[in-house]
Amino acid sequence: MSRIIQVQTNFTSGELDPKLRARIDLQQYYNGLETAQNIVVQPQGGFVRRNGTKYLAELPSSAGTAVRMVNFEFSVNDSYMLIFVDERMYVFKDGVLITNINGSGNDYLVVTKITDAVIPTMCWAQSADTLIIVQESLVPQKIVRGASDSSWTISDVSFNFIPQYAYTISTSNPAADITPDASSGNITITASAGVFLAAHIDQYINVSPQGRLRIIDYVSSTSVKAISEVPLFDDSTISSGDWDLEEGYEDTWSASRGWPRSAVFYEGRLYMGGASSRPSTFWGSRVGNFFNFDPGENFDDAAIEATLDTGRFNAIVDLYAGRNLQIFTTGGEFYVPQTLGDPITPSNLSVQEQTSNGARVGIRVVNVDGATVFVQRQGKTLAEFIFSDAVQGYVTTKISLLSSHLLKSPSDMAVRRATSTDEGDQLLIVNADDGSIACYTLLRSQEIIAPTEWTTDGEYLSIGVDIADTYVVTKRNINGSDVYYVELFVEGLTLDCAKTETVGSSTASVSGLGFLEAETVKVIRDGIVEADKVVASGAVTFTIAAEEEYSIGLNYTPTVVTMPVEPRLPSGNIRGFKKRILEINSEHFESQAVTINTEQVAFRQFGENNLDQAVQEFTGTKRSGPLLGFEKEGKITITQTVPLKMNVLALDYKISVGQ
Repeated sequence: MSRIIQVQTNFTSGELDPKLRARIDLQQYYNGLETAQNIVVQPQGGFVRRNGTKYLAELPSSAGTAVRMVNFEFSVNDSYMLIFVDERMYVFKDGVLITNINGSGNDYLVVTKITDAVIPTMCWAQSADTLIIVQESLVPQKIVRGASDSSWTISDVSFNFIPQYAYTISTSNPAADITPDASSGNITITASAGVFLAAHIDQYINVSPQGRLRIIDYVSSTSVKAISEVPLFDDSTISSGDWDLEEGYEDTWSASRGWPRSAVFYEGRLYMGGASSRPSTFWGSRVGNFFNFDPGENFDDAAIEATLDTGRFNAIVDLYAGRNLQIFTTGGEFYVPQTLGDPITPSNLSVQEQTSNGARVGIRVVNVDGATVFVQRQGKTLAEFIFSDAVQGYVTTKISLLSSHLLKSPSDMAVRRATSTDEGDQLLIVNADDGSIACYTLLRSQEIIAPTEWTTDGEYLSIGVDIADTYVVTKRNINGSDVYYVELFVEGLTLDCAKTETVGSSTASVSGLGFLEAETVKVIRDGIVEADKVVASGAVTFTIAAEEEYSIGLNYTPTVVTMPVEPRLPSGNIRGFKKRILEINSEHFESQAVTINTEQVAFRQFGENNLDQAVQEFTGTKRSGPLLGFEKEGKITITQTVPLKMNVLALDYKISVGQ
């Protein structure tokens, strides 16, 4: 029988896919975990209990059908989280619901056309005080923030010009000569006979040997006004046999043809992509004139249009303004190249396909440290689209390669960017299958991809980030009924759906807990965990009055399980032998409560002034053991029995191996 000392210095690979249990050849195996639930991995290598959530407001039951969060950043000091449910938009600022919208007495803006059928696949784009909402069955909506936090309006977007397309094209040769009064620009055309109709507006006159004119106004049967898309050779009379009338053009976007399904502002243009009738086409407005998609004479500032023809179906699902204009479709990923930073114009527009993964409909792409992250079409892969200097183009890498089991029908995604060196960027993905959140801690400079899973007493439905504030909509069963709550993740909070306050004087009880009526809750008073209590008539009474602060809410349990031990001995692996972990030394930073392999770690000793005092935060090493029992895998389980702070930096342990 041999004894070995094993050290796990960090946990920066997060929770690994069960299919990697045999990959002891990978370094990620030794930095990873079998289970990483309700924790966050830090860039320095340790893990902490995830932040709890504070209750903010209740949404109507329609949130159970469809709900969507949209960040709206109005100014340096004013940013909002807009939450859409069926025909309603709620506004939150700094974790507070804005009430009495437009003086109506309602705590929401009525958005009649944004229904539960629209919300799951809607896209949006913001410029200054205006938010544009698009979806293929929705006439684009314009939401404008007014003079105050509670001043909001919504209206249909009024386009100056909608792109035209000939769905059923036809040509004819009218029996008349025509005479233009100019060869380019705005031209008045006079015919020798009555050949024009009012229906010819936005149809075309083609001239041989040169010229293409779009009719923009009907004057009479013998006179129309037009604009040249291709200038005429000169302004002389054109004989009847040298020109034809091309008809069949109509608005690309309409109630019958569908509306754009994606939008983004980029380099002074509003780009819109996809529609029911033309799913693989995108359009760019005139420069500085966002609702005018008139191509005119194809000058540099004119509107632009391109279709992604690659031999397969490429329905555009999202547009992203990054290093370049990026286009995500169901069939692949594209971008618009720009030489030396030149702007995109009708004359230099080209589109290049880069990779062929396909993006999932209804999940907006996000940017993480220069890479555009998207969920693959089938929802089983999380990938990043990033420019490679080596190939002078974009490449795709699979972020979820070692943790694909955490993606369970993703339905929403957001990113919270790091605000200090103690945290990495957090990529947060809501799973529709079980209502969990897959949290990926990312730090490219250190090659850290650390996935963990977050669960709660209920189901997560939607997630959004307003700068540094992370909001979530949660479905819970309270007092026998399903309810839908808006909650905010709060740093240092160790309970979910909680009410937490700093008190100015002795407080014996707390009211206003109707959102947890009849539920058994955890109570933390002045840093002390009291016995569980049941909310009655929306109130809880403390065992001892709170003097400084309190938190009352639902518990959640962090659970960490290490991978089966494999110390890489010169004599070979020990996977086939029974083994016993004798003793564990766990390294902590400002921890208050940890249980290791069912043994609760002592963070304070009996003595004077210990009773009715908060557990002091501990930094250093704690020893657990001796531990009993041989098993085949040799794993360590770390959890908590009370909702207090936990920060584990590393583990070293002694193993006894049976021969």
